[in-house]
Amino acid sequence: MSTIEQALEFEQTSLKSLSTSDRIKLSRQAKSLILDLNQIYKRKKDQNIMDLMKRLTTIKRKVEKRLKV
Repeated sequence: MSTIEQALEFEQTSLKSLSTSDRIKLSRQAKSLILDLNQIYKRKKDQNIMDLMKRLTTIKRKVEKRLKV
């Protein structure tokens, strides 16, 4: 499965009723996907990849916000 497919699948993940360990896993997975997508973006300069990274970053921030409370 390609990184872009994994990112699109990750985007569909439900954020309701997650345990702390689930939130940590989601945050780490999002970070990894964003870094991988960034490497692809550097080569292709595709705006769709940038938009996907932005959406994943938003999800990551929501998850981390709940961890820090």
